[in-house]
Amino acid sequence: MSEDSAAEPLSSRRAPTRRRLVLATSAGLLALVAAVAGAFYLEMRPVSLRIAVGPAGDDLKLIQALGQHLNRTHSYVRLKPVPTDSAAASAEALAQGKVDLAVIRGDLDVPKNAQAVATLRKNVVVLWTVTAKGRGRKSGITKVGQLAGRRVGVIGRTEANANLLKIILQQYGVDPGKVDIAQLPATDSAEAIRGQKADAYLAAGPINSRLIADAIAASARDGTPTFLAIDAAEAIAQNRPAYEASLIPAGSLGGSPAQPDDEVKTIGFDHHIVARKGLSDTTVAAFARQLFSVRRQLIHEFPLAAKIETPDTDKDAVVPVHPGAAAFVDGEEKTFLDRYSDYIWWSLMALSAMGSLGAWLAGYLKKDERETNTSLRERLLEMIPAARRCDSADELDRMQEEADGILRATLLCFDRGVIEEASLTAFNVALEQFHNAVADRRALLIAMPQSLQRAGASFRATGAL
Repeated sequence: MSEDSAAEPLSSRRAPTRRRLVLATSAGLLALVAAVAGAFYLEMRPVSLRIAVGPAGDDLKLIQALGQHLNRTHSYVRLKPVPTDSAAASAEALAQGKVDLAVIRGDLDVPKNAQAVATLRKNVVVLWTVTAKGRGRKSGITKVGQLAGRRVGVIGRTEANANLLKIILQQYGVDPGKVDIAQLPATDSAEAIRGQKADAYLAAGPINSRLIADAIAASARDGTPTFLAIDAAEAIAQNRPAYEASLIPAGSLGGSPAQPDDEVKTIGFDHHIVARKGLSDTTVAAFARQLFSVRRQLIHEFPLAAKIETPDTDKDAVVPVHPGAAAFVDGEEKTFLDRYSDYIWWSLMALSAMGSLGAWLAGYLKKDERETNTSLRERLLEMIPAARRCDSADELDRMQEEADGILRATLLCFDRGVIEEASLTAFNVALEQFHNAVADRRALLIAMPQSLQRAGASFRATGAL
């Protein structure tokens, strides 16, 4: 080792390897904690979802009330309603990726990227005729098959209800082209019914829908409503999975003054809240949980909120369930630790392995330094008997200076973690023996006459030759 290295001041030595390893490990742990905290923040920060709903009516009002409640309570998932002209337009917005959620009709074309989150409500088809006052049952319509050549008023401007009537007519062998179908605005159905003077009417919605009740009440002003049974409901449901056979219980049509005396067979379909495929399972599960949590709080203002149900989780469901909603329904919703525990565990394992590898590599790279330090210690041991035979104070001073350099180098190796404390203890023993040998020899040389010193030196030099 050079004199410059041996004389290097302690203040300029590099940080100990063990300390560097501790610092590196601590930095890694802090980085891991920061990563976990960052992931937790990203997972838990509020998420705003755009939901398409239309047309204007009860559905839009319910979604708006739901969004206001979630915003007011600082919920994890917030809603931003996007009004549309119809359920079909809402489905198209979802298909194009313009929104995250949508309220759609289950009997329309369901977008390929739509997955169910909840069943907003179940609808039934109500079909009735009106017998004019003072004329008896002159219309003669008692069955669906008798609607050929008649005028049927369909409540609602959407084509979906008109197409629904055509499906029913076709099932009974009635050519829809031979039926005069008049679509009436849902916003003012009473006035439209009074002006149309239709032979029969069709409305679709929840059994306790105010819209259906108002339409029946308006038609009852001109006569007595008679409800037509759709006996072929099972056949329709068999051919078209979006529909299901249903019943209208006696006296169940909301506040309408006219009620069926007995239960009436009909068909039904669902309105769904759907999410686009690919939307985070965590976000959808949280939204489903919030939806069913606040449902009861909205019932007083919006009775239809009581109709919200969990989605069909069967594999053959008309609208496939979103994995996040399925996890909520099945009670398998994962917490933050459930989702990321494997990543955290593997990160800790990787950090530990990297620390061990770093320690091994540091030890391997310092192998040469350890061997050099061992040779220096051996040199110090060789200097002990040499000091005992030395005949010159100058030579002792030179040996002492060399020992001081070995001491500096050894301390530097210890500070760097090249040698362990046991090696330093062994070096201290050798250094102490060397100092004792130098002190004893120096004392002997001081007491010995100069002539004897020169003679002894000459004799040893001659013996060496």
